[in-house]
Amino acid sequence: MEILIKPWAEAQNAAFLVRQEVFIWEQGVPEEFEIDEMDPSAIHVLAYKGAQCIGTARLVDLGGGRAQIGRMAVLVSFRNQGIGRQILENLIGRAKPLGASFLILHSQLTAISFYEKFGFIAEGPTYEEAGIAHRNMILSLPHTIK
Repeated sequence: MEILIKPWAEAQNAAFLVRQEVFIWEQGVPEEFEIDEMDPSAIHVLAYKGAQCIGTARLVDLGGGRAQIGRMAVLVSFRNQGIGRQILENLIGRAKPLGASFLILHSQLTAISFYEKFGFIAEGPTYEEAGIAHRNMILSLPHTIK
């Protein structure tokens, strides 16, 4: 397995295929929600097994010491193999050089325990995003991964 960092112009095809399979087909997210105005300026992390992209996520610099992780997805047949962990560790490491003092993300309720292992803390009420229950999570930086 290999982790690559790419700008959107190079990442979009592979990242979209993973997002399409996970978010659109598996979870029923409307396709028009999947690509947004943050993609072109985001740092994209992609996990590959051979030539196949099997996972992806992005990091968006929001300014003011804030960065946001989003669109994190791993293909179902590759889950529970540490791929999500490697992607998330990479994103956390890339947030510090951006000058971020904290990271935020919108976690599906089913993924909260995954993010808590990295020190993220759930904040605020549950809300619906693209038809799926979510909660905001935050991680103060610098932070040591458990």
